[in-house]
Amino acid sequence: MMVDRPAGTCPFGFASVTGHDATAGGPSLGRRRILLGLGAAGTALGIGAAKAAPTPVETAPVVDNDGTRDRQPFYGPRQSGVVTAQPAAALIVAFDVLGTARPDLQRLFKHLTKRIAFLMRGGPAATAAIGLPPPDSGLMGPDVYPDNITITVAVGASLFDERFGLAAEKPKHLVTMTRFPNDALVAEQCHGDLLLQICSNTAETNIHALRDILKSFPDLLALRWKMEGFLPPHTIKTLGKDTVRNMLGFKDGTANLDAHDETLMDRIVWTGEQHAEPAWAKNGTYQVVRLIRTLVERWDRTPLGEQQTIIGREKATGAPLGMVNERDTPDYASDPQGLRIPVDAHIRLANPRTPETDKNLILRRPFNYSRGMTNAGQLDMGLLFVSFQADLEAGFITVQRRLDGEPLEEYIKPVGGGYFFVMPGVEHEDSYLGQRLVEGSA
Repeated sequence: MMVDRPAGTCPFGFASVTGHDATAGGPSLGRRRILLGLGAAGTALGIGAAKAAPTPVETAPVVDNDGTRDRQPFYGPRQSGVVTAQPAAALIVAFDVLGTARPDLQRLFKHLTKRIAFLMRGGPAATAAIGLPPPDSGLMGPDVYPDNITITVAVGASLFDERFGLAAEKPKHLVTMTRFPNDALVAEQCHGDLLLQICSNTAETNIHALRDILKSFPDLLALRWKMEGFLPPHTIKTLGKDTVRNMLGFKDGTANLDAHDETLMDRIVWTGEQHAEPAWAKNGTYQVVRLIRTLVERWDRTPLGEQQTIIGREKATGAPLGMVNERDTPDYASDPQGLRIPVDAHIRLANPRTPETDKNLILRRPFNYSRGMTNAGQLDMGLLFVSFQADLEAGFITVQRRLDGEPLEEYIKPVGGGYFFVMPGVEHEDSYLGQRLVEGSA
């Protein structure tokens, strides 16, 4: 049985947050050594497909219809969680890798593969004698159901430093994220050696998976930062009829790419022969994560007309200004002076819809977030922006440069995130994530 769910949403850049510039990159080696010492003190617990592989939702034998038995494929040339339809809950976690040699990294990838394969398949939770700590947190009960979960693994530029001898294998566009003019990046919320994107139907399932992984790798992984995101389940179920709205109250994702279009995904998202990446990196993709705070108090006091000209769409319907329907295509060529849609409107800058900018398209997969309030007494909420593209420079970086200085910047402030590379998938049970990376270059 196949189940279809929606995809997509939109980027912007976002407001005043105190913090320091994090462009210097990941933790120093000194910090890593300290973390390694702390981790080691614990007890260890213990693609070559030319065509884009569809990633259908696999559903296990139906026990009920509440979605808990929905299951995504784990094995395949490409990882799930990229073109997979978005579920309602997301948890993105960045780690520092504590190992200092290639065998440490190999052990990490091998065991991580086993844990993810189990969590995406589901099954009875492991048990132990009553005098020992239970192997499973018990958050999902004695039966760990898949709940539509995907756990997508990506690596950051810092993983290719001197520790593992992988410098020659670094994806050619993978760099440490540097700040754009409107950014106020906080170092503690940026970068990382390893990124896990955990998505499922519920936040509890994501948290269960994170705790499982943390318990499995006390000497190899140290949390660096995490962010939880969400989407409204009722709009997820009606993709194509009702687009998700972001924290600004505007429909977000109307013009996103069709993740079901395999030819388009091959061209825009997945790395292939034409991208001249290291051999191990074929069937991967560059992942951008940006924690974009929206200054909602200021936005909510802004006149509707001004909000709409900043975005370029009608707030109620989502239609481009001067048009009727949400999915009407803006005709910028007939409006060179921006009399209908201002030339600096967000949607016009993000996608000018010209032949020259077609190569800058990206697949967006963001979520909303809300995490309390700031020390200044303002709501801390916004967009957990995620995008995928085969060429980081031609994709997100070029799009963001076009958005630099846009009027929307008065209401948004990026505070964290990073650039990562999603590794190819695991094709069979005898293989593991990153195998061609750690073995091919040894």
